[in-house]
Amino acid sequence: MTLEQLRIFVAVAEREHVTRAASDLNLTQSATSAAIAALEHRHAVKLFDRVGRRIELTEAGRLFLQEARAILTRAAAGEQILSDLAGLKRGRLSFAASQTIGNYWLPPRLAAFRKRHPGIETPLVIGNTETVTTAIHDGLADIGFVEGEIDDPHLAQESIATDDMSIVVSRDHPWSVRDAVTPNEFGETSWILREPGSGTRQLLETVLREAGRTLADLDVALELPANEAVRAAVEAGAGASLMSRLVVASALRSGALVEVAADIPPRRFLILRHKERYVSRAAQAFRELLDEEAPR
Repeated sequence: MTLEQLRIFVAVAEREHVTRAASDLNLTQSATSAAIAALEHRHAVKLFDRVGRRIELTEAGRLFLQEARAILTRAAAGEQILSDLAGLKRGRLSFAASQTIGNYWLPPRLAAFRKRHPGIETPLVIGNTETVTTAIHDGLADIGFVEGEIDDPHLAQESIATDDMSIVVSRDHPWSVRDAVTPNEFGETSWILREPGSGTRQLLETVLREAGRTLADLDVALELPANEAVRAAVEAGAGASLMSRLVVASALRSGALVEVAADIPPRRFLILRHKERYVSRAAQAFRELLDEEAPR
């Protein structure tokens, strides 16, 4: 059994598709299929079932996937230690970030880091708070950034920045001429929300809870999986939404959206790492960059 076979198996298992896995790994489909077949033949176990045009993990495959991921994580940690010996001249520092951070706050900081350390690869995966937390917990990324509060004793979390939030509506919305609204008035209009697991949605739930209300008291017109989709729906007049000012700044300047005053507290951006995993020199260097811009 080789690390390459394990990487191929994990890629196929996560995508449930041989061709897509082969493409992402820059391998031929035949080489990818051969690696899976070699594992199954050598150990006399079936890892995948074919169901129509797709494949699914067998029970043995699901159990093996956990171990394969753990082995690859350990191998990556060993590789990172060796990379450190090169004095940050080469290596890899992987990131996972929730959408607002990953699309707006983090990219200029990644660019500044790459300018200092051009030999360090900095792959970034963007998801919601829940998926980022899982990625750090499972060792799929070295550093995570989220907007929502998390509850995982295995992860160290620290506030790294704050994010101002706004209630926004289209310029034709009845609230566009209001001086302010309160949570008790949120039921007057339709809402466009992010999906469950989103930090933005979590903050809205907190604001409502403190006012003695829940999401069930709102008319939720749409639930959408991306900030840009939510912003477009609000601009089209589908209702109100709570969004980061980082996301809506350009739309507010152009007049496509109107901010409605409300007592919404800023939220924290949190940096995450696994308490039990090695902190590489690259991770230390990235944290030093963030500390340099922190207010004194």
